[in-house]
Amino acid sequence: MRRPLVFIVLWFAFLPAQAQIGKRVYIGAGTPEDKAIAEINATADPARKLALMDKFLADYGKNDMAVVAYELYVSHYLAAKNYDKVFEYGEKLLQADPDNLGAAVNLVRAAQEKGDTAKLLAQGERVAGIVARYKEKAAPAGEDAAQWQQEKSRALAEAQDNLNYAQYTMFSAAYGTRDPAVRAALLERFVAAFPASPYAGNADVLAAAAYQQAQNYPKMLETAQKVLGRDANNLNVLILLADYYSERGEQLDKAESDAKKALELLAAAPRPEGVTDEQWAKQVSLQRGLAWSSLGQIYINRKRDAQALEAFKTAAPLLKPDPTTYARNQYRMGFALLNLKRVAEARAALSEAAAMDSPYRALAQEKLRSLPGGAPAKRRS
Repeated sequence: MRRPLVFIVLWFAFLPAQAQIGKRVYIGAGTPEDKAIAEINATADPARKLALMDKFLADYGKNDMAVVAYELYVSHYLAAKNYDKVFEYGEKLLQADPDNLGAAVNLVRAAQEKGDTAKLLAQGERVAGIVARYKEKAAPAGEDAAQWQQEKSRALAEAQDNLNYAQYTMFSAAYGTRDPAVRAALLERFVAAFPASPYAGNADVLAAAAYQQAQNYPKMLETAQKVLGRDANNLNVLILLADYYSERGEQLDKAESDAKKALELLAAAPRPEGVTDEQWAKQVSLQRGLAWSSLGQIYINRKRDAQALEAFKTAAPLLKPDPTTYARNQYRMGFALLNLKRVAEARAALSEAAAMDSPYRALAQEKLRSLPGGAPAKRRS
């Protein structure tokens, strides 16, 4: 992915105007300001460059010319990786020019390189606000409305690389947050800022899964329903809801419908771009396993133990690469077998669950102890 553009926008009185989001600052060719900027750009020594920038700000940094001065500082400190100074002068620049998209994107970059997620999310939201305001901005006085729309379209097209960068960086920072409750909230902030982003759909699904991990089930359900309202065939959410309701023994009709629909969709689901055949096969296998295990739990709740056993048997090889869901499936299978009075087979399934490092180890060990002649299962080496 392309890095964000670090640029200084200079508008020359005798050159054709280019589309831009932010103030237009005109600098006449050959003026003292133009010569000062040329000297700054030609200077390689950082200390001398900074001294020249200080002089430029002192001599010319009044009114809109301050925008040019602060852009020089942001560019200089970003190259020097002095992120605190980038934030300092970036804020000054955005006070002088609140709709300067380049400045906001550069603050996103500084926050990313510094590893400051809070600042990154805030600056990403600032980028979104600038773009939203620009899209709604009326034509300046005396400018033809159709020409203004063309100029806006051109400016947005030219800014697309920067917008893609800001969106991807904001999404990645939210997704990479370890605390699931915080991760879910940040993903929702991303969607609110960039609802039309190509990453928004995945962000909503990931937020629902994060809320489930954080055991905030009302928010999980709210977010999941929002996704289904937009995409009724979203595989991840159908499986998430089937798993949730089957585990709790609630809304079993809906859970069964969602699980079966997911299996039908998986049979014809195309491999996403950028995913290898091997990765896709593993993903489909795991999703099929989760859907079948959910069906097995639904049948357990409905006292249809033979049908449940077949579902769990179907799910087992599909889930085996994932210790937690596989252990849960074997634990569930043990109960189906006990209900069918097949105690020896139930002991084998429960022992397998008890031998795996998962949240179901202790539950399986406890159930094994309750069986005739039961003893704690040993941990598998």
